[in-house]
Amino acid sequence: MRHDVLMLHRHPFLGLITAVYLGFVGWMTLTPHPYGADVSTWLTRTLKFFARHDATDWITYTRVEIGSNVLMFVPVGLFFLLLFGRKLWWLSILLCIAMTVGIETAQIFMPTRFPQVSDLLANTSGGVIGVVFGLILTWSKARHLRELERVRREAQDAARPRHDSDAVLQLHG
Repeated sequence: MRHDVLMLHRHPFLGLITAVYLGFVGWMTLTPHPYGADVSTWLTRTLKFFARHDATDWITYTRVEIGSNVLMFVPVGLFFLLLFGRKLWWLSILLCIAMTVGIETAQIFMPTRFPQVSDLLANTSGGVIGVVFGLILTWSKARHLRELERVRREAQDAARPRHDSDAVLQLHG
């Protein structure tokens, strides 16, 4: 059975959605200011509101930032898994790691960005979560396809004419 490494020709819409989402991730991580002052002001006000209440004072900027990084990379891992397939799940994880290392390396040279080990860990964690989520989502379909392949092989074997030498091999095999 032939396994295509990159299934863009079989899934052009998924490829397009992935490219658009990767562009969004690039914009969020590699531009000087991904969001304007209005979002920054809203975020600051919201975090101050949470800080004033005992039940929500654990919601800090650091936790929101780390959580956002994890959530941003979940679709990346999922999209990579869907593009490369279940058999290459490990490649999807490696690409998530390479992507986040590339982002953090590029941020070294940007005066308004600050590369952090916590970003590497959060982004990679999000990518791994996305891959695992994709494996769970596609498990039933993959099992069904394996069963169809097994039945097809058995039917081919049953339809193949048997020779006396086959019977001898089966007896002595």
